[in-house]
Amino acid sequence: MGAAAAFTSAADVGHWIAGAATRGRGTRSQPIYNPATGAVARQLRLAEEADVAAAVAAASAAQPAWGETPPIRRARVLNAFLALLNQHKDALAAMITAEHGKVFSDAQGEVMRGIDIVEFACGIPQLLKGDYTDQVSSGIDNWTLRQPLGVVAGITPFNFPCMVPMWMFPVALACGNAFVLKPSERDPSASLLMAELLQRAGLPDGVFNVVQGDRIAVDALLAHPEVKAVSFVGSTPIAQHIFETGARHGKRVQALGGAKNHLVVMPDADLEQAVDALIGAAYGSAGERCMAISVAVLVGDVAERIVPRLAERARRLRIGNGMEGDVEMGPVVTAQARDRIEGYIALGVEEGAKLVVDGRGCTVPGHEGGFFTGGTLFDHVRPQMRIYREEIFGPVLACVRVKDLAEAVALVNAHEFGNGVACFTSDGGAARAFARSIQAGMVGINVPIPVPMAWHGFGGWKKSLFGDMHAYGEEGVRFYTRQKSVMQRWPDSIGKGAEFALPTAR
Repeated sequence: MGAAAAFTSAADVGHWIAGAATRGRGTRSQPIYNPATGAVARQLRLAEEADVAAAVAAASAAQPAWGETPPIRRARVLNAFLALLNQHKDALAAMITAEHGKVFSDAQGEVMRGIDIVEFACGIPQLLKGDYTDQVSSGIDNWTLRQPLGVVAGITPFNFPCMVPMWMFPVALACGNAFVLKPSERDPSASLLMAELLQRAGLPDGVFNVVQGDRIAVDALLAHPEVKAVSFVGSTPIAQHIFETGARHGKRVQALGGAKNHLVVMPDADLEQAVDALIGAAYGSAGERCMAISVAVLVGDVAERIVPRLAERARRLRIGNGMEGDVEMGPVVTAQARDRIEGYIALGVEEGAKLVVDGRGCTVPGHEGGFFTGGTLFDHVRPQMRIYREEIFGPVLACVRVKDLAEAVALVNAHEFGNGVACFTSDGGAARAFARSIQAGMVGINVPIPVPMAWHGFGGWKKSLFGDMHAYGEEGVRFYTRQKSVMQRWPDSIGKGAEFALPTAR
């Protein structure tokens, strides 16, 4: 693990508007906790509608000049931002661990995946190229170009306070938009450091703004007429609300929702690899990932061989403060999250699933007030159970037994979520059939968490995505721009007299 000082600031966290930090115009605030200790670490200033209006006004004023800036010059600003990110990546990771709770090495990985998107966005001149057709009709040429939308907004979740915003704003800025970020109120500090680094990189004031807050800030962004598009990542009920409300206000919306990701283990799979994959993907980041594996689908006789190994590994997870180098799993983000997760465990027992490993009541010496819960493992889970159907968003792995691959595929495809899925097998034919028939947006073959790289784009199917386009990659470029078609001819090619017929190629 890289050396880094723990983030211990006690200063209030406010907004970033028009190139400056500000406490905002409201008086409301709420505590930010250190999940490892359970103590209040600092206070968050909550935005009122006036703060959102000020951020959007700053973005609206700055966007025209930024949008007219040549793409290569915008890319140079992002390249300078990239260099600063690499210099401050451990500071960002320490902020994440202090406010989210994930282990420091995992936070470092989050920052690096965000950096990947910035690197991708630095290639924006190539991605903004249009199409050109000479002589589509007599003396007429036709071409297309992609232009920025104007002011766009991002509403991001607590589980990736650095990476998910960077799914959005680097591409949006590279395309010539101004951006307003509303980060999670649970771990907001990274957003302000990113804003400072963008300013140091040469981004004009007002092009990137941050408003902290709750539903008041979200609703104000959704209703503001100058906000042309909204990107969101969070739970499915909120994603659907964001999508419907934004669309009603005439906005382009990209809303990524919940997940119940399955990992299918075939009888011919390498069991050690499958166990490692399930333990890391189910319990990494305390299960607080939209790509976490929360269901193991065990095919044929593999269940009898793999469940004891999973149980043994789950029982000896090293749980503690994420800044300690030997820790594998940190706390969950809040006491309320812990209580909700442990409520689902009680429900699973009530529903009749076999509780193989019970993570409830976990305490860490020296951190007795922390929001810890241990790794939990269920076996003999059935599809009608709530612990199978609903997103728990915690370190709970449910094992479902099926007889063959066809039943496994039918099980996965029947679920209302379709975010990510994986299959572990040594059979290339089975792997190909699985990848082609499964109804999910991201598929891993012997890869437990198949998060696509920056140039491929991220997104699920079914109730895991509301909207037409995935996040980042070329899909992100399309989302943050609109196409314009231009047809042109010059006076010496124009015939005499009015033309009453629709122009055709002739």
